[in-house]
Amino acid sequence: MSGLARAAIVAEARRWIGTPYRHQASLIHVGCDCLGLVRGVWRGLVGPEPEETPPYSPDWAEAEGEETLSLAAHRHFTSVEAGSFRAGDVLLFRFRDFARAKHLGIATSATHMVHAHGGACVAEAPIGLWRKRMVDAFVFPGVMD
Repeated sequence: MSGLARAAIVAEARRWIGTPYRHQASLIHVGCDCLGLVRGVWRGLVGPEPEETPPYSPDWAEAEGEETLSLAAHRHFTSVEAGSFRAGDVLLFRFRDFARAKHLGIATSATHMVHAHGGACVAEAPIGLWRKRMVDAFVFPGVMD
């Protein structure tokens, strides 16, 4: 695949706005969690998912003691400096210091992202306070710069 535009990633992520939060789901307008959002955008723009997502519990990262989400992101995306992300990049966050990284968003600009989190539907929101929790950023395969 070649020539994926950042604007196309942002537009695809925004299509998911309003999708209810559903743990482990990845169906636009039906339900998704933060990983399901990224998986859905991948399917919409890149193609079939590169690996099957195993079942996971809300505390999976802590229970397993591994950086599971970060390791998977490094397998399928190109890592960029967290402070240098651009619109269309996938952002990875920790909820608190020293916790495993287990939240994702898709940047829509230098100041906003689309993400899903418990108790809410997919929304575009300011990165704001999330910025200090960001641990990595990733570029979708085939992005044109």
